[in-house]
Amino acid sequence: MAIQTVGVIGAGQMGNGIAHVFAVAGYDVLLTDISRDSLDKAIALIDRNLERQVSRDKITAADKAAAMGRLRTTMTLSDLGRTDLVIEAATERETVKQAIFEDLVPHLKPETILTSNTSSISITRLASRTDRPEKFMGFHFMNPVPVMQLVELIRGIATDEPTYKTLLGVVESLGKTAASAEDFPAFIVNRILMPMINEAVYTLYEGVGSVQSIDLAMKLGTNHPMGPLELADFIGLDTCLAIMNVLHDGLADTKYRPCPLLTKYVEAGWLGRKTNRGFYDYRGDTPVPTR
Repeated sequence: MAIQTVGVIGAGQMGNGIAHVFAVAGYDVLLTDISRDSLDKAIALIDRNLERQVSRDKITAADKAAAMGRLRTTMTLSDLGRTDLVIEAATERETVKQAIFEDLVPHLKPETILTSNTSSISITRLASRTDRPEKFMGFHFMNPVPVMQLVELIRGIATDEPTYKTLLGVVESLGKTAASAEDFPAFIVNRILMPMINEAVYTLYEGVGSVQSIDLAMKLGTNHPMGPLELADFIGLDTCLAIMNVLHDGLADTKYRPCPLLTKYVEAGWLGRKTNRGFYDYRGDTPVPTR
């Protein structure tokens, strides 16, 4: 089917980035959230990010104006029922996602494709709670969405070929590249990335190195643009812990056991950049390691 209108659920970090790239690519976008303040902040952020792209000659001022003109917001979830494609980008909790789909499904057109931007939760299980498991897929964007080139496409056990082919075309229309993954815990990127971050936390926990030395070693020793602890703060330590728990529970292997220090930071509410403290303290002019 031809996709022209896109509904995005959740106006947070991922949702506003997804809305941004779809609007630039020529889709009509309807962004929803339970908070009017979150919607207003998302539109303001998209405007600033588009302006940054104009200043770097990535897009023209006319492109920006057209993209902003394609963006609409609503606090009424059922308004998304008229769209051709829905991308759920709410918080990474399965109960929240299931409740959203339960409320939305009665209002959808029969041909609407449902997707989730989940970074780790079973697509098959999410799909099974809807009326269209064959038209349900994982549509996992990387953060920050306007910059990162990859989109993971995850097929549930019931996903049909036309749905997969349609979304493959959508990814190409965004100027991004798709990597197809099977529906196993954390898919490809986080299956590899999160254990590395968790191991970096264990390295800190066991006193092998300090925050600074661990990040410096990985940046200069393996040419990573960010150290693993700095990256964990950027992602959010609560998200890292949630994905490690999905891996540990879903694969029943002790190598995925979340580091107790990671759990402790989350219990303290030190979740990284979004709370101004994680493995670094961001409250001053320069980030300072907290251990």
